[in-house]
Amino acid sequence: MHLHLTNRFGRVFALFALLGLAFGQGMASRGAAALPAPKSSGPVFPVSFNDVAAAAGLRSPQIAGSEKRKYILEAMGSGVAFLDYDSDGWLDIFLVNGSRFDAAPKLSSYLYRNNRDGTFIDVTAKAGLTKEGWGQSVAAADYDNDGHTDLFITYWGRNTLYRNNGNGTFTDMTAKSRLAGQQTRWGSGASFLDFDRDGHLDLFVANYLQFDPARAPLPGKDPTCTWLGVPVFCGPRGLPFSTNLLYKNNGDGTFTDVSTKSGIAAAQKTYALGVLAADLDGDNWPDIYVAGDSSRSLFYHNNSDGTFTERATYTGLAYDENGLEQAGMGLAVADYDGDGLLDIAKTNFADDYPNLYRNLGKGGFTDRALFAGLGIHPQYVLWSAIFADFDNDTHADLFLTAGHIFNEVDRLPTVQRFHNPRLLYWNLGNGKFEDVSTRSGPGILAPHSSRGAAAGDFDNDGNIDLLIMNVNKPPSLLRNTNRAPHHWFRAKLTGTKSNRDAIGAKVRIEADGRWQTAVVLSQSGYYSCNDPRPHFGLGAATKVDRMEVTWPNGNVETWRNLDADKLFHATEGTVPR
Repeated sequence: MHLHLTNRFGRVFALFALLGLAFGQGMASRGAAALPAPKSSGPVFPVSFNDVAAAAGLRSPQIAGSEKRKYILEAMGSGVAFLDYDSDGWLDIFLVNGSRFDAAPKLSSYLYRNNRDGTFIDVTAKAGLTKEGWGQSVAAADYDNDGHTDLFITYWGRNTLYRNNGNGTFTDMTAKSRLAGQQTRWGSGASFLDFDRDGHLDLFVANYLQFDPARAPLPGKDPTCTWLGVPVFCGPRGLPFSTNLLYKNNGDGTFTDVSTKSGIAAAQKTYALGVLAADLDGDNWPDIYVAGDSSRSLFYHNNSDGTFTERATYTGLAYDENGLEQAGMGLAVADYDGDGLLDIAKTNFADDYPNLYRNLGKGGFTDRALFAGLGIHPQYVLWSAIFADFDNDTHADLFLTAGHIFNEVDRLPTVQRFHNPRLLYWNLGNGKFEDVSTRSGPGILAPHSSRGAAAGDFDNDGNIDLLIMNVNKPPSLLRNTNRAPHHWFRAKLTGTKSNRDAIGAKVRIEADGRWQTAVVLSQSGYYSCNDPRPHFGLGAATKVDRMEVTWPNGNVETWRNLDADKLFHATEGTVPR
């Protein structure tokens, strides 16, 4: 009887969610039904994830509003990053922190140095990363080409650029770099990219919406402040749009705002969240894709002359297959089907499916999420998306974080809950994925309301681990225990003519006749940064026959006969003759 009632209520609330599109609900949702899970493929997924955060010393919470939320700012959470800030070959951790309106805690973000023994130590104060406020996302890259990884953090308020001094400390360069701005903005996703291929990293900054708590309506005060008939905080629909920004790196430590000149500012009326900056159409110039929350998503095509043209509708990346707006959150990129083209995953709000945009070449994409088996969990609000080969079998798997934004959901007779497990889909190598969430260890099953996430091998054992932001709780650090006897390969790229971190470089490897493709990014998923070193599972292959690097300036170099199970350092212009 209970199951019957739950299913009946689920159908009713799904219909209510769909009707919300017409009656002004704040979040886009289309009442999508759960599709049947395909039968098991047979083989056992060989990976188990265990949360080792507490044992590793990651015990401080990432704050994101109060438990009873009045404003949308309190629900969006923040990002995380794997980065090697001290250049010792071991991944360190950066956690973006938020705040609260009531009795706001005086907390900065956190920087943890890797002790190389499975533990981390908090070095935030020593590093000088002490700014407090409503932190959102982090982008990590060497913007001044001095060999040290810098940090750009978005805020509701003023964004911040920290220059890495190379001695364990950082200096706030926001004002000197001309990135401070003259007004309060809600910075969301951000990414470094070399859009003009001059060897200096430029900066794209998305802005979510215009928010002023003194003017924002309170829960239930207008039609966009209800959800499934329950009063909740307002937005994003009904709140004013903002404008995205593009800054050109002048090569002298300063940036120039070229948002209008480049055409970036022309595309408006989108609530911008996740950002992906990569050459998505194969012309060797970096494009920018922005996930739109309850609005169309944006695809800025790089015209290779310093300007961009917004072409999301033309490319098939703006709406769902029915032309409806979706509540897009995070973005991930990989060649999941091995055809040499970069595909995109996008997460969405509850009562909807994630998108799996297969790249068709020539600037077109088609959504293959349902064919791929990703339509079985529409009850979750999904955030960060990560493509990574967790079992090193040569196919990029898909990891998704989940967590509702409305605490009120726990009082409703639906299958949706505020705290949710994570989702893990195993790439079967035939264009389809198998849900292995319940078979991948306690770290995947643990319920949280999570937001940003990053992938990286923090213990250098050849297996990709996960770092996850949990709302108002300490992060999760999921260590990957991989029982498969597969080999792997990892590359660290250093540009000389290109930007030093090789942000935007495309790496292709061939091993035992199979090609794989990856791209170097400064931000991905939802507000977060993965390990910047491209990682490839090799399966049974014991060497990489060749590695082809398309550098950010368009030059192509090839290395041959590289050892498996090692990190290979590739410096631009050093290919043996």
